Formats: sequence, C-alpha cells, structure tokens
Amino acid sequence: MSSDDSNDKKQPTKTPGNLVSGWLARGKAALRDKPSELSQQSTQLPSNRQVDAFLKKAEQTRAVASVREKQPAGRLIFALDATASREATWDQASQLQADMFLAVQNLDSGQHQLAVQLCYFKGYAGFYKTDWFRESAPLLKVMGKMRCEAGITKIERVLSHIQKETRQQKVQAAVYIGDCMEENPDRLIQKAGELRLLGVPLFIFQEGSEPVAKSCFQRMADVSGGAYASFDHSSADQLRDLLKAVAIYAGGGLSALQQFSQLAHPAVARLSHQMGGKS
Repeated sequence: MSSDDSNDKKQPTKTPGNLVSGWLARGKAALRDKPSELSQQSTQLPSNRQVDAFLKKAEQTRAVASVREKQPAGRLIFALDATASREATWDQASQLQADMFLAVQNLDSGQHQLAVQLCYFKGYAGFYKTDWFRESAPLLKVMGKMRCEAGITKIERVLSHIQKETRQQKVQAAVYIGDCMEENPDRLIQKAGELRLLGVPLFIFQEGSEPVAKSCFQRMADVSGGAYASFDHSSADQLRDLLKAVAIYAGGGLSALQQFSQLAHPAVARLSHQMGGKS
C-alpha cells in the first residue's frame, strides 16, 4: 500500500458539512501533489472542534445579518391628544387620523419602511402606548376603540416618553396631533429642545388655531428641529401628504423629504423649507 493511499484512508469519514468536505478534498489533493510535505500539510488541517467552532460563528454571523436586513429604516412615534376638548369632532378626526396613519404606512416597502408606535393621553391620569408595529392593522384597531375622556393635556408626558424610547433605540421623528395646551409652556419648550439634542424632530399638527397652544406648538417644533402646521377637516388631503412627508423624512432624511416636496401638496414644500433651515 502506498503512503498516499495510507494517508487517504486516515482522513475522517464523517464531516460537519459540504464546506468541510470540500476543505478536506483540497487538502488530499495537495498531499498527492507534494507527498514530501505530508507532515507539514497535515498539521495545518483543522480539527473537528475547530471546524465546529468556525461553522457556529458563521451561522451566528448569518443570523445577525438576517436580523439587520429585517430592521426597518426608521422609527416614528405617532402621538394623539384624546381629551374632551376634541370630543365634538372626534369621530370625524378619528377617520382623518386613520387616513393620515395609513398614508404613513402605505409607502414603498423599500427604503422608507417604518416601525410606528401610537401613544395617546386622555382623562386625568391616562397615558397609553402600543408596541412598535410595521403593519397598520393592529394600530388602526386601537385607534378605532379610542374615545375621548375629560382631563388635562399631558404633552410633557409624551415628550418624556419619546426621550425614553429613543434612548433605548433611535427614534427618527415624532408626530403630535392636538388642539390645545394646558401645561407650562416653558417646560414643554425645554423638553422639545432636549429632543433636538437626541436628534428627534417634532412634527406638530394643531387641530384648529387656539392661540396659546399655537404659539407654544410653533416654538416646540422650532427648537426640536421639526415643523408645525395647523389643519381643519377640510384639509384631509393636505394632512395626508404632510404625514407621508414626515414618514419619508424619518426613513430617508432631509434630501428624501425635499425630493418628495416637489410632487406633493404645497404645504409639504413649506414643511420642507422649515426643516431645510435647521441644522
């Protein structure tokens, strides 16, 4: 029996997979070509333990890559005032809010795909938040069950929640929809400024034009690096485009927003201009 045949038979008959089989086959071919280097080459062949460790690490790398591929491009918080001051128009507003939310979700499933969380307050102590969703159905189900309840605004609580969420995992933008403000405006503006330090712009959409709230909301949006707009129930198309613009900004940044503004409602161009003047 030749030394080549002898060494062939010494090769392990059970391998961890095709990768290892190919590896060993190449090793045997090298031994046939250079029998004088047999001892040196054989010491370079990996052990089964080394191969197992290699394959385990490779599998972990593929798993991490797969998770990264499935992550959304951005996260958006969608916050609502559900106190009694909005009760008279709530049914109509609920439909509009649902339409706006669908506008956010019905984007191209590519680069602008988002995860969205809904949070809202009502009553005197009620503050609620959902999980993060990439599909609209579960959030629209929550919105369909929402009812207004007498109480005070809790906008500071919303801002603190946004801070907490983005410290855990980056939030690209936050939308707030409300009509009035019953809190210390200086505290709210300070909180909005803290959001700017975290890189989270506020997009505030005011139902109506109550002047005290309007002044505060405009300042909050400005110091956060975001934008403000008012709306009524005759401006559903405008609001849909504005909310879509926020989603595009969250997923693609200012350049994507500016590109979208060329094709959308003129209000989007104004929003884009507000954003473009901030650094």
